[in-house]
Amino acid sequence: MTVLLTGFEPFDGSSVNPSWEAVKLVQGVRAVRLPCVFGEALDRLRAAVSEHDPSVVVCVGQAGGRPDVAVERVAVNLDDARIPDNAGRQPIDEPVIRGGPAAYFATLPVKACVAAARAASVPASVSQSAGAFVCNHLFYGLMHLIATERPMVRGGFVHLPFTPEQALGRGVPSMPSATAATALTAIVTAAVSVGDDLRLVGGSLH
Repeated sequence: MTVLLTGFEPFDGSSVNPSWEAVKLVQGVRAVRLPCVFGEALDRLRAAVSEHDPSVVVCVGQAGGRPDVAVERVAVNLDDARIPDNAGRQPIDEPVIRGGPAAYFATLPVKACVAAARAASVPASVSQSAGAFVCNHLFYGLMHLIATERPMVRGGFVHLPFTPEQALGRGVPSMPSATAATALTAIVTAAVSVGDDLRLVGGSLH
């Protein structure tokens, strides 16, 4: 079974992106680095899916300030960029896919993925929002691709905290890349092996 993992290039002045630093450490998968650019990220993802024909796709991104590995549940059809991407693009209140549904759920067993990461001694949680920047753009685009062209593929998105190097002096949580890679390995294993998702608490109050 082929598993495709994607991570992003650095953005917003950083020299690293925790998603790619972790993804490239995961063994036994196809790993692809994507540009942090609206539109181009989706084009590269589509090309990678076409090339590798994966059964599972897990896209990974940076969520600086989050304390743990966040397995995303919902992708929304909205681009609303707080800052420009790496090509200077800053879409505001635009759909990811014109005419697409308002949202898609991940087809990964989200709660089983969280439980697997925790069982590997890595803090993890279910997240209800992937934001409105390139991460959500990619997540929605992936799920639209699966819904319209590749229904047998399981897909979803995972957010990682800053690396310790990025968090230095910011007073925010961080996670070493090796630890994040351990979580991703556990998540991939769950995505491949678990059928129906676990019925565990994973909601939030806000």
